[in-house]
Amino acid sequence: MVDELIGKRVVVDLASPFVCLGTLSRVDQLMIELKNADFHDLRDTDTRRENYVAASIASGIKRNRRKVMISRHELVAITLLEDIVDG
Repeated sequence: MVDELIGKRVVVDLASPFVCLGTLSRVDQLMIELKNADFHDLRDTDTRRENYVAASIASGIKRNRRKVMISRHELVAITLLEDIVDG
């Protein structure tokens, strides 16, 4: 199911106070890989997760990683960027 999202821009919500936006490039049993990703620590701002994602969609993904590997154990949700709704 997650394999269907490879090559598409996604939002990855994590159990920790991080959110990641980027292009899903690889999936295995332990990890997912995103390219051209914005890996954002929500503790760095007062912005809520939903507001940060909405702002990123409006202004474009602010890439700060060429590639990031994320443990599948940390995943809460993966959503196509185009499926995010604003209010």
